[in-house]
Amino acid sequence: MTSLHPDTRAVHLPKAPLNGSTPIATPLYQTSGFVFDDPAVFADGMGRPDGAFVYGRLSNPTVRALEEAVAGLEGGVAAVAAGSGMGAINCVLLGLLKPGDHLIAQSALYGGTAATIADLTDRFGITVTYVPEDDPSAVRAAVRPETKLLYLETIANPMTQVADLPGMCAAAREAGLVAVVDNTFASPVLCRPLEHGADIVVHSTTKYLSGHSDVIGGIVVFADDALYRKVWSFAAKLGATPDPFAAWLTLRGMQTLPLRMARHCDNARLLATRLAEHPAVTAVHWPGLPGHPSYELAAKLLPDFGGVFAFDLAGGRAAGERFMSSVRLALLAPSLGGVETLILHPATTSHRTLSAEELGRSGIGEGTVRVSVGIEHPEDLWADFVQALGK
Repeated sequence: MTSLHPDTRAVHLPKAPLNGSTPIATPLYQTSGFVFDDPAVFADGMGRPDGAFVYGRLSNPTVRALEEAVAGLEGGVAAVAAGSGMGAINCVLLGLLKPGDHLIAQSALYGGTAATIADLTDRFGITVTYVPEDDPSAVRAAVRPETKLLYLETIANPMTQVADLPGMCAAAREAGLVAVVDNTFASPVLCRPLEHGADIVVHSTTKYLSGHSDVIGGIVVFADDALYRKVWSFAAKLGATPDPFAAWLTLRGMQTLPLRMARHCDNARLLATRLAEHPAVTAVHWPGLPGHPSYELAAKLLPDFGGVFAFDLAGGRAAGERFMSSVRLALLAPSLGGVETLILHPATTSHRTLSAEELGRSGIGEGTVRVSVGIEHPEDLWADFVQALGK
């Protein structure tokens, strides 16, 4: 299976044989626990992630199938699923950092991640240094004796800066740091960060992996078995486990992931290119455009440029509000990565907890609108954008 293309691996997900045959679809084990005949097997399963299934907070066959499927797509040794993307991120940060530790993170981060890091600073005295996502020398300069982690996003939310994963992860490895990469925007179809030196990959499975706006979930994939077991143990104590039905829905959605990603990227290309020429738009932030600061790096690192972009309107926040209240096909809603096109205003929604200085550091303006492009016909989307921009 390791030699298969991602398109094939996404269809042929891991399934356990049952009495001499194997189900075509992954079974849904909607149960809180499991019954034992042998007390020793029961006790053994409580203490490790690869023992017998005991209790839903520790593991579940449907959840395990999801973990194995995403680990396979990312090229990892194992994975830990969580109840949300932020659950996955917190399992990593809280599970690997302790008071007094130092974290290096890229400047442009998802608002929820940035808020969590700020809380770690206030609550536990964990310090953070922010660096550009494409400057390995800045990582080397920021390292201290107490530095433990480097945190990156393959494609940043929402301004789509692309991280220099090979260079940044190499700098982390030189310093003995654990390199963590949020790969949600790219998905394993566009990037596999472990191949570029990352130690841990996180996803909000709510987004592209499930792909249908009906799941909340997250997952952490590991290159190293020891890190996997350490984070699994913490996640089990934290109680971040997903519900089996959410895992089942995610597995179902993953089978069309490569097809959906191709359409997301194609539609984003059409909209971003045309918006860049529209008089009401001052800038479009999509790494597939030659004027984007990450264009050359993205062209080397990624086979395509993703289905999310942001754009700035000449009229600032008032123009953004008019646009968002005027669209008819695109939906004003949170999240991303579903089949529908979704829009939002980052400064007041996904990144609302950031200060004006932090918003500026991320490149987010008052007139910035983020677009998660769906799989509708692109000309229908463009017609909707044109009429809304005309308002």
